[in-house]
Amino acid sequence: MVFVKVGELSELAPGKMKKVTVGDKEFLIINVDGKYYAIGARCTHAGGDLSQGSLEGSVVTCPRHKAKFDVATGKVVSGPRVPFFKTKINDDPSYQVINEGGSLLLKIE
Repeated sequence: MVFVKVGELSELAPGKMKKVTVGDKEFLIINVDGKYYAIGARCTHAGGDLSQGSLEGSVVTCPRHKAKFDVATGKVVSGPRVPFFKTKINDDPSYQVINEGGSLLLKIE
């Protein structure tokens, strides 16, 4: 396990999200009322870019089919809205983010 610097506290105001790439993986870093979270940056339904979605409290909504994820856990809050189809959707992976001297560090396994 390794911690990788992904930004500064000053770059991510409360209620904002930021997509970062580490190696070949994309992560979404989220600030919810001064607490920082990280989940995978892609929707597990159809790969929508969650950084282009909306954030309400601790729930991010995918811009493509409106699937919703809890940013604290990566758990699906509600599945995609696709007419006439009931689709299976997986939880998004979640990752630990810490503040070290004003830097945001992401724990990668």
